[in-house]
Amino acid sequence: MATSAPDPRPLTGEPLSLDLLNTLWHDRYGRYDLLDSTAGLACWLAGSRAAAAYASGELRADRTTLTAVRAARTALAGVAGRADAGPMAFDAFNRLLDAGRVRRLLTAAGPVERLEAPDSGRLLGYLVASDYLRLLSTARDRVRSCANPTCGLLFHDVSRNGTRRWCTSTGCGNRAKAARHYARRTASTA
Repeated sequence: MATSAPDPRPLTGEPLSLDLLNTLWHDRYGRYDLLDSTAGLACWLAGSRAAAAYASGELRADRTTLTAVRAARTALAGVAGRADAGPMAFDAFNRLLDAGRVRRLLTAAGPVERLEAPDSGRLLGYLVASDYLRLLSTARDRVRSCANPTCGLLFHDVSRNGTRRWCTSTGCGNRAKAARHYARRTASTA
């Protein structure tokens, strides 16, 4: 495993599925795709909730994995938070689930569960799809898009009262607060 650069994304640490979607973002300077290279994939893997599997060598930051992870991100984006998702989008997402499985075994040490997939890229696609299903079944109303209409980042609202609106309070939240302040000041001086 190669040492990766610091993660440049404005929002990190979300559940695996949302974190994958957030590898594509934009700001006032342009659009960015962390998964534009194997180095970006290594950066994402090292900082994601799949970091342990990456550190153990179970997941690799190679071209094959990059292609599979980008395809998984596209399939997930086709259904994530979209009421208008059609049958083809669901088929693409469900193929991610077909690419892996949890195998339950009884061993001398007791019951164990093993993740199985043909390769690391497809394993990651399976993990991402499973994570998204878990979020939908346990916290559907807490999966949100940032209230900044130009942001588009997704987050899992874990606040106590469930009223988080911004991807980050220091980013989009602070910009919204500054814009409201500026509007009040200019309205009072006019």
